[in-house]
Amino acid sequence: MASAGLPHIRHLLGSEWTTTGPELLEHISPSTGQVQARFSGAGADEVDRAVAAARSAFVEWRKVAPAKRRQLLERLSALILAARDELRDIGVAECGTPVRQGGGAVLAARYTAYFAGWADKLDGLVAPVGHNALDYVLPQPYGVVAALIPWNAPVPSLGMKLSPALAMGNCVVLKPSPLAPFATVRFVELCQEAGFPPGVVNLVHGGADAGELLVGHPGVDKITFTGGVATGRAVMRTAAANLTPVTLELGGKGALVAFDDVDADRVASDAVGYSVGTLAGQACALPTRVIVEQSRYEEVASAVAKRFAELRMGDPADESADVGPLISADAQRRVVGIIEHAREHDNATILIGGGADGGPSGNGFWVEPTLVADVAPDAAVVQGEVFGPVVTIQSFTDEAEAVALANGTDYGLSAFVYTEDLKRAHRVARDLEAGYVSVNGFAYLPPETPFGGWKSSGFGREGGRAGVEDFVQTKNVYIPIGN
Repeated sequence: MASAGLPHIRHLLGSEWTTTGPELLEHISPSTGQVQARFSGAGADEVDRAVAAARSAFVEWRKVAPAKRRQLLERLSALILAARDELRDIGVAECGTPVRQGGGAVLAARYTAYFAGWADKLDGLVAPVGHNALDYVLPQPYGVVAALIPWNAPVPSLGMKLSPALAMGNCVVLKPSPLAPFATVRFVELCQEAGFPPGVVNLVHGGADAGELLVGHPGVDKITFTGGVATGRAVMRTAAANLTPVTLELGGKGALVAFDDVDADRVASDAVGYSVGTLAGQACALPTRVIVEQSRYEEVASAVAKRFAELRMGDPADESADVGPLISADAQRRVVGIIEHAREHDNATILIGGGADGGPSGNGFWVEPTLVADVAPDAAVVQGEVFGPVVTIQSFTDEAEAVALANGTDYGLSAFVYTEDLKRAHRVARDLEAGYVSVNGFAYLPPETPFGGWKSSGFGREGGRAGVEDFVQTKNVYIPIGN
């Protein structure tokens, strides 16, 4: 059962769509708090069948000419783009993503087209080992890739994970989050329309139990996971039993460092638009810590607070809504608890916001956009990933302190530098402990660039050549040719 207009949630095991499974799950609308679908989570049988289908298909799929794989991915990219409004509306319903943010289909189509171009271009090398031997290196697919898709941006994530894996000749078993199952179903239907052979793309649904079955399956050759740090550690522990290689894109606590030569209004616009104004702050690469040079602190803080006050919470289907709901009641309680802890235990000042809200329906999972000031660097709201519409603002006195504050968490995914001094921009970007640094703006993860974390934010890369190489392993071939 699914609400009208949403795809029917089912598994794809080879060529068979099925709704079997031992676990009954519900999808609850974050906007209304009402059940939108009931569906079955996969058990051992469904996971076994999905992996078996992928292993069987891999025998022939790896032999498919790279140009043919490129053509199929190019066709998929065109289908994603044609379905962008449909995928956008699914995102509104399943995640509460404001319709004005687009749902990510255009970015997913760009990723798919970009990785399609690599299908027939990634090559090996010839090693100069001597006159009487030929030695060369082959990049070859792993085999079966388990791709675990996050709930907050499932469509772009599918473009980032599925496309390079297929381009390199792997077969894939997808498992979306049960908090956002619908978009992945429609994406897999598009894969079928594009003409991918049965078993090349498979789909299972479920919660933590299904994820553990998939990650721990001995027939899986590579795992790519996006999600929280605690779950990432659990994935690694399970994968370790089979020594399965893992790519992890985990949480973030991005710092936006603004020096005294910046335009306060521009910093405020970007700081709010790139954080709370994006998925209600429910994304890992956002600038959720604003760190401002002391001489400009009051001016920038005032400008940021003004931007916060201008944000409109509302029905995500409404074009005028800037901020939608959080994904679940649990998320709402957790975020409000973090704010209350900052207020009561860390003596923080809540400059604006701070409360829960039911939204237009009265039963949704909203939290007011919240700006937190006067908070110590070791406070929980500064150190931990909130994953909600909450931003902290701090001050610094010199460049060294700015870098120390920015680097002072366990995370290392994204960071932002705002300054008109080019030398300083390069110095600070060099010294920041983050895998993705933006200067005076945010690129929103273009497909041509590698994206991934340092420290507790994970390892491996998505995007760029590095994102392609993440789905191949190298084989060296040595052949004596002398007499």
